[in-house]
Amino acid sequence: MNRRHLLLAVGAAVPTFMLPAMAASPAESFIADNVHNGFDILNDKAASDAQRKARFAAFLLGLTDVKRVAIFLLGKYAAGASPADLDAYYAAYQDYILAVYQSYFAQYAGQTLKVLDSRERAPQDFVVRTSMVGGSGGPMEIDFRVRTDGAKPVLVDLSVAGVWLALAQRDQFTSVLAQNNGDIKALTAHLRSAQARQR
Repeated sequence: MNRRHLLLAVGAAVPTFMLPAMAASPAESFIADNVHNGFDILNDKAASDAQRKARFAAFLLGLTDVKRVAIFLLGKYAAGASPADLDAYYAAYQDYILAVYQSYFAQYAGQTLKVLDSRERAPQDFVVRTSMVGGSGGPMEIDFRVRTDGAKPVLVDLSVAGVWLALAQRDQFTSVLAQNNGDIKALTAHLRSAQARQR
């Protein structure tokens, strides 16, 4: 057997399981599965609007680390707040961010999400890059920041067209706090007012 035939024979004998396809990272799988689940809820025509909102809120709470984000948004003002003020703020922020996420996702209901890739920005802290296709304006990049350092992956931020939501909110929240001498109650009232305007 000449060398060429020998190489072909060896190549044919290599079992396919030795050449596995690259698997999606846990962060990528988390986004792909859960965003599609969220769209399924929003597109469920058999449910009433109130039922869809309630199911979507429960769905988001199951995949978002609301408290981690809420603390981050307070910046230096978190340290001096009383437990009672923090609890009221957490409750207001949770209602507020659910309304914001619901508004974001509702804009893209009926479209298709394609996970492009992910990068690890820090240990167990990933940015998952996706493309939303099917809309009249063409594909739009939406990125998700996912932490995998807990019992399960959690969503901590999203970016639409390059603007990260939590970073934009932190600037807004710290501005409100600075104008009110760091009073968390003032920020809580601001969030309740903003949520009422979104309805």
